Amino acid sequence: MLIQNKKIAIIGGGIGGLTLARLLQLKGADVSVYERDLNPEVRVQGSTLDLHEGTGLEAMKRAGLIEEFYKYHRPTASKLRIVDQHLIVKFDDHDEEQSVAENRPEIDRAPLRDILLNALEPHTVVWDSQFIAMERYGEGWLLHFKHAVDAYADLVIAADGANSRVRPYLSNLTPIYSGITLVEGNIYDAEKNAPHLFKLANGGKVMAFGAEQFIGYGTKGDGSMMFVASTKILEDDYNKAKIDFKDNKQVSQWFKDHFPGWTTVWDEFFVNDNVQFIPRPQYYFALDQHWETQTNLTMIGDAAHRMPPFAGEGANVAMQDAFELAECLTNGKHESLLEALSYFEKDMIRRGAEATQDTLENSDRMHSATALSAMLEFFTHPSGD
Repeated sequence: MLIQNKKIAIIGGGIGGLTLARLLQLKGADVSVYERDLNPEVRVQGSTLDLHEGTGLEAMKRAGLIEEFYKYHRPTASKLRIVDQHLIVKFDDHDEEQSVAENRPEIDRAPLRDILLNALEPHTVVWDSQFIAMERYGEGWLLHFKHAVDAYADLVIAADGANSRVRPYLSNLTPIYSGITLVEGNIYDAEKNAPHLFKLANGGKVMAFGAEQFIGYGTKGDGSMMFVASTKILEDDYNKAKIDFKDNKQVSQWFKDHFPGWTTVWDEFFVNDNVQFIPRPQYYFALDQHWETQTNLTMIGDAAHRMPPFAGEGANVAMQDAFELAECLTNGKHESLLEALSYFEKDMIRRGAEATQDTLENSDRMHSATALSAMLEFFTHPSGD
């Protein structure tokens, strides 16, 4: 086995990195995951994930965790209502026996992460380890962290997300702005703090389209709701605005300025002191990106193929990256690490480009003048029938 007696370091303890660690440990690999979070109790942000056949669900099967996944998945989370900007319901599958997305079972990020964490060997994850830099050391790398001690690895795998600090050691390609910026918010005790929008979701999710803009949100098992509002903004205009998104009053004004035709019920999200906001200008890497394969360094997930979230592919592609990489490193079909990593990266770049293309097309559709009718057609006739 190519990784026998080698120390593997995965930078980033997100879903992709933890999935990879589990798969490699099943093959007997020596793996450490370096995660910047202080400890496993840190609240996990982000939307509920829908796992897809062939990617996310396949990863859980290969990890031997599919039964555990179904213990914690949320059957009602895939129930959907589509509304216009005035909250007039245009589509509702809550009364249907099967949701339009039933074949993509949903789970909150926190329990999914816990499933993966609990499947790892003790002390696999080194918490409070914010990656700073690394340097070549012998045949491998010497890793430096903000708080943790230095560590050596024969093979480093970047799984540290869209703003990866490890990626520049492989590629200096600059990401491309998509023309869309979204603002993400999390609201806790949503039944109390956003009662009308909480009731509308009815345990599932809501997608709203209007004026070439989008608002989407969904409930989570802990009683919170995560939402995003996205709109077309020039990159220069966003940079010049200099909005402090930690100041909720500034965010409220931003929403009023950019979403003027939307009903005031949306103020439950945007004029609310109980919400934490994060701005996320949406970038992606060129579809024809490439880099020179190295013998001791590679990357997966958003670090490798950053893309907007408008097709639900990010986590699923990252989990596929994990099982494809684990397979290449352990299946005995390659003569060297260089050959194995080259094979993996070529395939990953191809898959990432396809997912990015689908995502960009969906982003255009969701932010078009005909978005509402287009998305209604998509969900009522998903196969084009």
